[in-house]
Amino acid sequence: MQVKFWGTRGSLPVAMKADKVRGKIVQALQAARGKNLDDDQAIADFVDNELDFSVAGTYGGASSCVEIDFGNDEFVLCDMGSGLREFGFDSLRRINEGGKKGAYSFFMSHPHWDHIMGFPFFAPAFMPTNNLKIVGGHDIEFALRRQQDNPSFPVPLDWMGAPREFQVMKDGEVLDTGAFTVKIRKQPHHGDSYGYRFEKGGKTVVYTTDAEHKLDDLDDFDAHIEFMRGADLVIFDTMYSMADAISVKEDWGHSSNIVAVDMCHQAGVKHLAMFHHEPVFDDAMILQNHTETIRYEELVRPGDDVLRISCAYDGLVIDV
Repeated sequence: MQVKFWGTRGSLPVAMKADKVRGKIVQALQAARGKNLDDDQAIADFVDNELDFSVAGTYGGASSCVEIDFGNDEFVLCDMGSGLREFGFDSLRRINEGGKKGAYSFFMSHPHWDHIMGFPFFAPAFMPTNNLKIVGGHDIEFALRRQQDNPSFPVPLDWMGAPREFQVMKDGEVLDTGAFTVKIRKQPHHGDSYGYRFEKGGKTVVYTTDAEHKLDDLDDFDAHIEFMRGADLVIFDTMYSMADAISVKEDWGHSSNIVAVDMCHQAGVKHLAMFHHEPVFDDAMILQNHTETIRYEELVRPGDDVLRISCAYDGLVIDV
């Protein structure tokens, strides 16, 4: 399996402004003082190996959209945030190159706007030669129609030419697609959200975002640990710090980096991908959160097995 992140922000997309770009350039030039950067390779090596990611790159600003490639000729997506637009264009390129066919399966966490807003701009949905299957625990069709109804959007859903199939899964249900199996789990969030456990060939990826797991709800806590049990990769909502999650942003429906690490340790997870980043955080703040999360994992690690921790960014690819 291969996982690619097309959108990693929570709540709404964000764009990097000119002052942030300028700040990165200034930091890079300051770090380059005294370096021998006389050729292009030396410059590339300096950028790749000596600059923090928050300076050399960016975590991006698109909202939730994650692709899981099971090695077959179909596309599998989790959520339809604004990152779906770029994925759509890339998928058409791959179809034209002959590696894929125009079959798309979506597994939706919930229909809040940041998770469906990319669909009106999803180019493959306008092509009758493609086929879309949209799966979730909610009535996703109603939500997609409503966001494209007047006066919100000029193009109604039925103007999109690709055939669509909607499927509602029940909490705990397991779907065997032939290419992989997927189990759905209801999560604590305003209006509910759903996580998905994907399995193929002894490998497991869990997509679990927009959920607020509280220590005083032991039933949910224990059940979610079992849902993640032994996963090779868990994509987890780490929108808030623990301090925010238990104070000013309690009951806002999201989790923290600390809860993510604790749950992954108890579940025996191999790799955690921090996801659904707070839109007010800039790259430096997200990097700091990542660094502090790695340090926390080291301090509370229950044994010798290291929990690998990545901080998802738009464009990140993880092989499972």
